[in-house]
Amino acid sequence: MCNQGREKVLNQAKNILKNVFGFDEFRESQQAIINNILERQNTLAIMPTGGGKSLCYQIPGVVFDGLTIVISPLISLMQDQVRQLNELAIPACVLNSSLSDTDYQANLDGIKQQQIKLLFLAPETALQSNILDLLTNCDVACIAIDEAHCISEWGHDFRPEYRQLNRLIECFPNAVCIALTATATPRVREDIKRQLNITDTSEYISSFDRPNLFIGVIPKDNPYQQCKKFVEQYPKQSGIIYCQSRKGVDELTTKLQQDGLSALPYHAGLSSIKRSDYQERFIRDDVHIIVATIAFGMGINKPDVRYVLHYDLPKNIEGYYQQIGRAGRDGLDADCLLLFGYGDTGKIRFFIDQMSNEQEKRLANMHLNQMLALAEAEDCRRTPLLEYFGEQSLKENCNNCDNCTGESKEKSDLTVPAQKFLSCVHRTEQRFGASHIIDVLRGSSAEKVLQNQHNLLSTYNIGNEYSKKQWMTLARQLIQKGLLNQDEQFGSLKLTQKAGDVLKGKVPFFALLQQPVVTSSHTSKAMTKPGDQQLVAILKADRKRLADEANLPPYAIFSDRTLNEMAYYFPHSQDNLLRIHGVGQAKLEKYGEHYLALINDFCQKNDIQEVSNAQSATSKATTSKSNNSSINSNSRSVEIISAYETGQSVSSMAEQFKVKNGTIINHLYRYAQDGHKFAQPSQLLEQSGLSQAHIDSALAAFAEHSYERLKPVYDSLSEQVSYDQLHLLRIYFVSQLTE
Repeated sequence: MCNQGREKVLNQAKNILKNVFGFDEFRESQQAIINNILERQNTLAIMPTGGGKSLCYQIPGVVFDGLTIVISPLISLMQDQVRQLNELAIPACVLNSSLSDTDYQANLDGIKQQQIKLLFLAPETALQSNILDLLTNCDVACIAIDEAHCISEWGHDFRPEYRQLNRLIECFPNAVCIALTATATPRVREDIKRQLNITDTSEYISSFDRPNLFIGVIPKDNPYQQCKKFVEQYPKQSGIIYCQSRKGVDELTTKLQQDGLSALPYHAGLSSIKRSDYQERFIRDDVHIIVATIAFGMGINKPDVRYVLHYDLPKNIEGYYQQIGRAGRDGLDADCLLLFGYGDTGKIRFFIDQMSNEQEKRLANMHLNQMLALAEAEDCRRTPLLEYFGEQSLKENCNNCDNCTGESKEKSDLTVPAQKFLSCVHRTEQRFGASHIIDVLRGSSAEKVLQNQHNLLSTYNIGNEYSKKQWMTLARQLIQKGLLNQDEQFGSLKLTQKAGDVLKGKVPFFALLQQPVVTSSHTSKAMTKPGDQQLVAILKADRKRLADEANLPPYAIFSDRTLNEMAYYFPHSQDNLLRIHGVGQAKLEKYGEHYLALINDFCQKNDIQEVSNAQSATSKATTSKSNNSSINSNSRSVEIISAYETGQSVSSMAEQFKVKNGTIINHLYRYAQDGHKFAQPSQLLEQSGLSQAHIDSALAAFAEHSYERLKPVYDSLSEQVSYDQLHLLRIYFVSQLTE
């Protein structure tokens, strides 16, 4: 492709992002991935759940002249994406057994007539001879393989039918291929690239971190009461609870329903009709809680799931990561809590012991131990989570997990037992796993110990001060802290440089040998909701009504984030509504006038003015001109400014005028934006309650990052200045610009 042609399609992609999907900018890696696909280079995209993978093939699918085939193992996810694409006026369809004969034939006709841009298929459907015959008569431009970790036998969810997808790819040599997954270890990634002929330069790895997810673990003690207390923190909000068994799902659902909570079960023991009905009711916000088996792959892209609770321990980190990744896909805060009991470990090990393949058994045990290391971690929980996927955590303190935000736990000096364990690994020639090392330390007469003559070692029978469970906890911490590496195929332990320093006594080893018993319940992190919550509630209720009328899930109309932004900026015109995240031309034409009417009505009743949104602001002069008339004609604004000039605080004015603090701040901000000067601007600095050093840093940050959006300023100050304080400092900053 020549440079001129390349620039044309890239501009086309950016226009589609804004005008169709309503997003102002690409997320991390999205643009590079899309560019690579448009260059027709086979691509591997590793992005976190909720990180925007679907746009990476949806936008090229709109740009390309031909058909884009999307392979996905989940019928419900395919149907969900088709509904959302059709809502955006993008012709998409699915072929599967859930369709009526009439709908199936209509979709076939649309494909034959080249009216469809994106076709969603399950892998086994794509390989059927009649489907292959249909597709060979089409101009297939792109093949997207979602959940690509299913290709690799090293993945946690290997599916043999995925291995056969090379047959589909061979049928269309001119089609570019993109493989996407959220959960792939380095070994799985290499396997995917090898099978799909993807070069290292076409591999894109976004951070696996989901910073908006609060990750917490508490010891399982009276689990139902812990569960009930947790979900009651989120009234009328969507959440998922995972259990280990179908029986557990049914029992927990019944208890929740008896206590008046809106909950439904989901597991393989239910009929397909019930599963479909229950999932649909959850998607449509008719029920708030889904209780599901851990193995259940929630094939939906519901963006407003506010929490995920693990009632039982997951078998591996990949499954856990996928499951918590179903929360907070809208970018707003979400809560993830694991109830951790060692009894769950025994159940999982029992099932592992039933495996006949020794290599599978070793791999399953290793995965379980990695999950236990995360559950037992005494430092930031994101460290073992990210390290599992080969990513180094950039922060010692993430400020969004229980270990980083809670009270520090007192660690013990375990240097001597660590030296015993590491020495035993060395003396057994670094060829054995943790279980065998512990047998040697505890003086076991197991056949494997005697056969290898490890009963003759100096480390034999020197570790009886701890139980096998305690030694296993120590072993996991030695791995987690980088003193040991574990072979992925055989499970054998290898010493690292750090281990040498501990063995020689140069460095002590501090850790928790046993998780402390926590009696206090988990306290959730408050979700950031910048919009006026009274207006948000009105917009949500109306969204639900529109969704029911159109037979759509509410989020297919607008996401929670979009409604929150509407309730923050109070847009009064179509141009300003387009500046809201998630509002594109298609949504504007369909819902614009209706939502503007709701917002204008609310603002008139509550004396609220539109807030400037600089996402695509034209010029300050235009904004000031339009705002001057409103400030002069608004008697409430005049009263508020007069009260401020007499020395009243924001909170006292809010009480006097019976409005929220945010409303007062909006009036002051608009006054400053209009070019007016305050008689006492320093009052704003005083009311912030900040030290002069923090004030100077914040004002410098406004000068560097601009005042239009607070988040860049907030981030640059390492979150040491709150948003409430920044609102006041922004008013001061803007007022000084007019001098």
